Amino acid sequence: MIIKRLLLTAVAIAALGSPALAQSYPQTVVPQGKGPYTFPEGYRTDFPKMEFTVAEKYAANIFVLRGNEGVDMTHPEAGGGRSAVLFGPDGALVVDTEYPQTGDKQLKAIRAFTNAPIKYVINTHVHPDHSGNNALFAKEGAKIIASENLKMEMMPNPAGPPPASAPDPTSYPTQTYAFDPANPGKPAMTLTLNGETVDVIPLGPGHTGGDSAIRFQKANVIMFGDVIRNFGGPFIDQGNGGSIQGVVASIDLLSKLADDKTTLAPGHGALMHKSDLVPLRAMFVDLLAKSDALVKAGKTMDEVKAADLTKPYENVWPGYNKAASDRFVEELYLEAKGLPPIVNGRRAMPRL
Repeated sequence: MIIKRLLLTAVAIAALGSPALAQSYPQTVVPQGKGPYTFPEGYRTDFPKMEFTVAEKYAANIFVLRGNEGVDMTHPEAGGGRSAVLFGPDGALVVDTEYPQTGDKQLKAIRAFTNAPIKYVINTHVHPDHSGNNALFAKEGAKIIASENLKMEMMPNPAGPPPASAPDPTSYPTQTYAFDPANPGKPAMTLTLNGETVDVIPLGPGHTGGDSAIRFQKANVIMFGDVIRNFGGPFIDQGNGGSIQGVVASIDLLSKLADDKTTLAPGHGALMHKSDLVPLRAMFVDLLAKSDALVKAGKTMDEVKAADLTKPYENVWPGYNKAASDRFVEELYLEAKGLPPIVNGRRAMPRL
């Protein structure tokens, strides 16, 4: 009997080490909220109530932070943007920093699972829920890496809308790169640390003029910021160099970079796969063609809005509402009319 128990114990120990029982990724630790969400009139994002936790794991040493639901009016399903941390003995690499009002909370959440020095920060784009804590991490010793256009979008310049507030110069990227249309998909740089290879891949002007995709090769995960936001509908920041045509081109590029097992991680919303890009691309192409035809027929923006172009697609995104639809139709209209050129990362958009 004793021998039998010893044999069973040995089998159990062997099974624990079996690859079949190894951890599989990605893992969802805290699901995003699904809504619907309503906020009282005059509500603004309640930053003191925003908390960051590990919401996803892409590998044993790649954790993703997101905020709690119901406090961020612009991203109610999970406050702030997706922020990934690759950590280990070689130091930590952070993809996207959160709102500047929540910097200490983001750093505290990181320190709950690693004390590794933060060596690199990579921004997918300029918006403050993705780059707002750059200065904090720079003071921690991190090198800030991002697109040249993103740096120009951060800095005061006479072309297009200025930043909402003058940023701390230490938040500016210290290592930049440009999108090369002759070599789409080619990494601008590749970093190797903690057993992972990280490609920084410039994207053409899409959500903004300074978008980037970050690929974790071993984990087979690509983060791409808000090129596609699959909660609350699309947002194209045309003033900061974005364009809907550029989003279509970025979708095409992401489709080439991904395989059928690649996890695609947007800045907001649910994780995706390559097949999820197909209907989204078709939607953008369809709406571009329809809005272009209406503008060529002499229709005004109000008339284009009244045409209800987005109605067939309202179920594509959770959290889609009339405000999101109106904003997107305005973007479609302005693109059909012809966007101003990008100057120093921005466009001088007409006032509506």
